[in-house]
Amino acid sequence: MLHRNTVDRHLSQLLEVSRFKDYGPNGLQVEGREEIRHIVCGVTASLALIEAAIEARADAILVHHGLFWRGQDGRVTGWMKQRLQRLLAHDISVFAYHLPLDAHPELGNNVQLGRRLGWEADQRFGEQELGFAAPLAQAESLESLAAQLRASLAREPVLAPGDGRALRRVAWCTGGAQGYFEAAIAAGADVFVTGEISEPQAHLAAETGVAFIAAGHHATERYGVQALGAHLATEFGLSQQFIEIGNPA
Repeated sequence: MLHRNTVDRHLSQLLEVSRFKDYGPNGLQVEGREEIRHIVCGVTASLALIEAAIEARADAILVHHGLFWRGQDGRVTGWMKQRLQRLLAHDISVFAYHLPLDAHPELGNNVQLGRRLGWEADQRFGEQELGFAAPLAQAESLESLAAQLRASLAREPVLAPGDGRALRRVAWCTGGAQGYFEAAIAAGADVFVTGEISEPQAHLAAETGVAFIAAGHHATERYGVQALGAHLATEFGLSQQFIEIGNPA
């Protein structure tokens, strides 16, 4: 059992929350009961995850995507009312860590995804150094790298093939980091892996020769919050579980 504020302070220090400029608040977003015994971890604080946490008798929810998004209407109506109503009725706290969890060098989304694919970063790039880059153990084709991602993430990736060169250096940034493609190219990548692709990236891949793989926003960001939950269990003896809420995005 641990006090809610102790969890908040520990995670804020561990993830260096104050170092990041983000579109929403990182840390405690909804204040529930003071004492925490059991935490449910998930990617997004959706109503489905909240209902699953209630069923699991959780005291708190730990997520990557919290209740607040860029450009969001600040009124407590509709879906926001539904989520808050359920959280407050069951006295459940919500802790959310967006960019700080992407960037953490041990527990973050990027390093955790890299470990699953055998990529050990030797370079950081992009705004707030959120991007990671690494040499591949051996030259790969785009098809073989895509197959590894497909097997690891259980999702069909979207490919923009570039010029078909052998892939010797990979850059990656989980989630919606398609805007980092040019920075990845500048960092010397032969291929860039992220969660999503927008219209301009297909043209950039064709014109620069650097391949682009969109492996799924949700799919690439499952692992940081799992590592963070495991850290809390080890550090403080809290009970924790990850609940997967499927998402095609």
